[in-house]
Amino acid sequence: MKKAKLHNQSFRKFPQTLRFLLSFSAKSTPHPSLEFEIETETERIAKIINDHQFNDPPLSATLHQISTLPDLLSTGLVENVLGRLFAAHANGLKAFEFFKFALNYPQFCPSPSAFEKTLHILARMRYFEKAWELMEDIRRMHPSLLTLKSMSILLSRIAKFESYEETLQAFERLEKEVFVERQFGSDEFNVLLRAFCTQRQMKEAKSVFNKMRSRFLADTKTMNILLLGFKESGNVTAVELFYHEMLRRGFKPNTITYNIRIDAYCKKGCFGDALRLFEDMEQLNCLPTLQVITTLIHGAGVARNLSKAQNLFNEIAKRNIKPDIGAYNALLSALIRCRDVESAISLMNEMEEKGIGHDGVSYHTMFVGLMKSRRGILGVCELYQRMAKRNFVPKTRTTVMLMKLFCENGLVDLGLDLWEYLIEKGYCPHGHALDLLVTGLCSRGRVNAAFECSKQMLERGRHVSESSFLMLQRFLKQAGYPEKLKNLDLLIKRLHDVLPPTRGHAVGLPASM
Repeated sequence: MKKAKLHNQSFRKFPQTLRFLLSFSAKSTPHPSLEFEIETETERIAKIINDHQFNDPPLSATLHQISTLPDLLSTGLVENVLGRLFAAHANGLKAFEFFKFALNYPQFCPSPSAFEKTLHILARMRYFEKAWELMEDIRRMHPSLLTLKSMSILLSRIAKFESYEETLQAFERLEKEVFVERQFGSDEFNVLLRAFCTQRQMKEAKSVFNKMRSRFLADTKTMNILLLGFKESGNVTAVELFYHEMLRRGFKPNTITYNIRIDAYCKKGCFGDALRLFEDMEQLNCLPTLQVITTLIHGAGVARNLSKAQNLFNEIAKRNIKPDIGAYNALLSALIRCRDVESAISLMNEMEEKGIGHDGVSYHTMFVGLMKSRRGILGVCELYQRMAKRNFVPKTRTTVMLMKLFCENGLVDLGLDLWEYLIEKGYCPHGHALDLLVTGLCSRGRVNAAFECSKQMLERGRHVSESSFLMLQRFLKQAGYPEKLKNLDLLIKRLHDVLPPTRGHAVGLPASM
């Protein structure tokens, strides 16, 4: 990510004003609705789980101390808490323990969504042994929760982190040991192919297709998954070659097929070719969906053709289709790409007025636009204020971008405010955000603050990077804080007992020290 250029701002001039804006923004306006009460309980429980010092004592002991928790364990609440833990990058074992805790109460009726969220959190952190343990438990106690989505979650993560052979072995194990009552067919075959395609492993995907097509009957969905894989690889030529292979095999393209091809051309800036495909669709009576038009709006933005983007957006209503947040975000992106920030701000207001709302994409797009505009840092902080007043927590890429903006432009206090806001909301910020903050704090002599942030990360069951630890080691020694360095070392090694470090993670002090 290139360092953001903020126009006509003297950064040293504004820290007190901006800190006031951010501290004010963290205070949300009460809303006495049932929805707000559920959200409040979700936030409270998720924060207790995330703040719990990992494995000391076990999380279940802390949960048992919440006297009102058993009465609150509805399906919706458990799903919301697990969703919050997923978004907060909480340690997977905490989510697993919370889900198992909830299963012990008869009033909690587990849902596929709650199970899938738990599985996803475990698999994302490479806790594959625990993921398999969860699959086995669900097979025994709640087999109806086993879905194609849960199969896809596990296989996709194994395909990402493990070898081709191990992924095939996992597919076989799922068939023989987990989904024992299910007759595997095209749907399950498609899940396996998608696992490789989403990781852009097209050589492996084609190998699986050729190896297993005699056993599993391929359908149009199969071919679209492979086509999507080629598109995600960024190779338009490969997309078109496979599309013609698809036709030769006798498969008829559908709306999804056209949308994949249109998206491939849009992402490469070939907007004219994308429009040609759009016209072909209509001539073949293959009616464009909202997703297809949204893709074209994105494509118009990439091509810096703002008038066409606006016309396409207006065409949605003419086709008696209701635009969703994705369509609005596509137009928002087009406005930002064309440097029309004022119109983008007006569109954000329109989204709010019409009840469309804003999501992570909306905010990220606007932050990028404001950073490059004359509004600069003040514009970013005004938007941050609006976002925080709505209790919205930015996605990881937005958090890292904001942290980079603050710390690389001499506004490390704002980076610390952002960190504290995330921790207050029960989130465990991403390791990249911590790296930026530790660097910014240490370079300004604030090693105590850098130590506290790193400690918070480790206590929540998340690794710190080797680079951050080495920096802290040097600055803590220079500042005369050997005990704090030993404290970090102890936390790192305690975490290793349950979550071995991977490349780039801190391993602590050498045994000789």
